[in-house]
Amino acid sequence: MPIKVLVVDDSALVRKLLSAMLTRAPDIKVVGTASDPYAARDKIKSLNPDVITLDVEMPRMDGITFLENLMRLRPMPVVMVSSLTQRGADVTLRALELGAIDFVAKPRIDIAGTLEDYESELIAKVRVAAQARVLPRYETRARAVDERHSTSAVVPALSTRMKLRTTDRIIAIGASTGGTEAIREVLEAMPPDAPAIVISQHIPAAFSKSFADRMNRSSPMAVCEAQDGQQILPGHAYIAPGDRHLVIERDGARYLCRLSNGPHVNRHRPSVDVMFRSVAQNVGANAVGVLLTGMGDDGARGLREMLDTGAGTIAQDEASSVVWGMPGSAVKIGAALHVLPLHQIAAQILELASAAAAA
Repeated sequence: MPIKVLVVDDSALVRKLLSAMLTRAPDIKVVGTASDPYAARDKIKSLNPDVITLDVEMPRMDGITFLENLMRLRPMPVVMVSSLTQRGADVTLRALELGAIDFVAKPRIDIAGTLEDYESELIAKVRVAAQARVLPRYETRARAVDERHSTSAVVPALSTRMKLRTTDRIIAIGASTGGTEAIREVLEAMPPDAPAIVISQHIPAAFSKSFADRMNRSSPMAVCEAQDGQQILPGHAYIAPGDRHLVIERDGARYLCRLSNGPHVNRHRPSVDVMFRSVAQNVGANAVGVLLTGMGDDGARGLREMLDTGAGTIAQDEASSVVWGMPGSAVKIGAALHVLPLHQIAAQILELASAAAAA
């Protein structure tokens, strides 16, 4: 059966554009459109869509208020359509907190050359949303990667394993679809003196600073968007800026954040595989790698590289993941020592970090 989609947007032009794009996918059927949440409410009842695309800003009732009511009364997969602005970032992150599966930017109808890429992204995210778990609040096939765009294009592989003597520990976390809320749950459970955490979340450049600020307000640790050359310190978490790879570098007894404009790896920048490889090479057995919910397989091979250097590794389990692509791929290749529900991951991180310090 085709995926039934309801398009909700106050702009007639955007409704027409999104509907045309989605209709071109053979497995998607746009069953209706609505110009505001009140019309959407009636069409949800009569059309029973599988997925909704929801505009953030609309008349009569804003998208966030509607989403909050929807997730309370009739939880279903929602893909937000938001502007790449500071306000758009804040509102979209709030929507993800409320249970939206993912988001796409507002289509830029003035630049025709970008619409083909936008259409591919929109269709992919609607397909993922249709299969995703709408989790209450409180498997992707591995692809052969062209070597020009593999992890080695950013962090070359080492021919021999490095032996590290530092006792400093680093926790490396990677995530994609559903990851903003999964990361929040982990960070909220970490003590203020926890080992340093480095994070690569697939997110647009316009959103990463807002995401870091939001995490800083909710975590006992100090959370920031990583800067090039920044020293990595205990009690701090560093989030990769959107559109930059985060690479961990050893400088004597210190660890530093390095930001790279290298090519997209696994279609992403930042790439989790890139960050995990740099941690494997420079931190080794003193690290803990964590792969959370996400579409695709980015991070699976890097987590395996971390495991091979003696690091502790964790993958989120299928039941608690919005999308079990990335952690599922890691489990499939034997990269995860522990496969755990989200609410148990923070405690396991601390246990593994303590074991590494005692070794």
